[in-house]
Amino acid sequence: MQSAPSNIFDVSAFMDGRKLTAFNIRLIVLSWLITFCDGLDMMMIAYTAPYIAEGMALDRTALGNVFSAGLLGTMLGAFGFAYLGDLIGRRISIIAAAFAFGVLTFATGFAQNYEQLLALRFLDGLALGGMLPLAWALNIEYAPKRLRATVVTLIMVGYSVGTTMAGPITNWIAPGFGWQGVYFFAGAATLACAAGLFFNLPESIRFLVAKKRGGDEIASILNKLEPSANVSAASDFVLTDEPEVKKSFRVSQLFEGRLAFITPLIWLGFAMSTLTVFLHASWGPIILENLDVPRKTAAWVQSAAALAGAIAGMSLMRFTDRIGPRAIAVFPIASLPVLLVMGLVTMPTPLFLFLNVLVVALISGGHYGILSIAGIYYPTAIRANGGGWASSVAKLGGVLGPVLGGVFLSSGLPVIQVFLFMMIGPVVLALCVLGIASLVRATGEQEGGAHAAANA
Repeated sequence: MQSAPSNIFDVSAFMDGRKLTAFNIRLIVLSWLITFCDGLDMMMIAYTAPYIAEGMALDRTALGNVFSAGLLGTMLGAFGFAYLGDLIGRRISIIAAAFAFGVLTFATGFAQNYEQLLALRFLDGLALGGMLPLAWALNIEYAPKRLRATVVTLIMVGYSVGTTMAGPITNWIAPGFGWQGVYFFAGAATLACAAGLFFNLPESIRFLVAKKRGGDEIASILNKLEPSANVSAASDFVLTDEPEVKKSFRVSQLFEGRLAFITPLIWLGFAMSTLTVFLHASWGPIILENLDVPRKTAAWVQSAAALAGAIAGMSLMRFTDRIGPRAIAVFPIASLPVLLVMGLVTMPTPLFLFLNVLVVALISGGHYGILSIAGIYYPTAIRANGGGWASSVAKLGGVLGPVLGGVFLSSGLPVIQVFLFMMIGPVVLALCVLGIASLVRATGEQEGGAHAAANA
């Protein structure tokens, strides 16, 4: 006697057939808020650095070490939290990271000397680094494929606005309450946001299906997404757009099939873009001060540049979803002549400040582009690790950028020539995304990474 067919429910087809709804918007807003805190807590070291240097009598080499300690922490933290995200879930890992960097940011305000500051920035970085890959993974897994780069970019605007506000918040708090007050404020804001996540953040439905967990929870989420679906918890939930992964995560999975080429290109392009972004973000205010731009003006200029970068990233996101990674190459290529002029031509300060904002917008736009695709080519079961490893490798560039900036500024060479050195990053990024675009076209699919999840 032949058995009746099982009640199979294809979650991937269900998710890809939907538009963005109030559920997605709420998730994006929650992710936006915590990435805002992530950007604020990570970048305000650049704006508080002049106050800290005066209070602790730190030279530029010591400041470079403080910058790099935080970035080294983010690199290691992205490895650790990405692994946890694929092992125990996106929700609990995001909440843990949020509470951890909220507490550690607040604690940084109590640092009394260079050693304590160095240690706290490193520990804070461990938690800060875990947030972005997990937020990418969670939102990718609730968005239809045609909108994934857009959703990731929207979330990263939160990070950029956080970096943008680091300067104004420092200008507002530090003169009256010292640099310590900036860290107390940011830490408290992060803890409040973390509490909001605890009560409102859902688990990734794709994660639950891929890990064969919680039929009741899966059905409940699906029915919230579409009340008329009336999904039964007894259904056999599947993801037909990617293979089932039965083995535990191994790094080699990031290099199987076409990912043998895509992963190295993502890592290299992301790392060089991050080197450029963090070199400028860490030393930008001090570079401008060396060019006789007042401290508060330098902070406002950097904030305007970060906001311009967010706008550039948002302008790119729909093109990336529609035509693929080759759209990302436009911004880094456009930044090259601007960097060349800034590094070689003497000009009035107002024009230089305008070009500074323009070049940061172009560099940041390209950076948004590479991070928007950093996790989309990996299947659900290893997506957090795919994004986490890309983010961690990229942080090698982030660690190196502030150190190289400190060495350059201490070398006696003209300060503006640092912009010539910064041309390397956009060149490499453009070549990498064009290579990724060629591979994606050759395989005939935009996402999935099917070969990366071969069964054990």
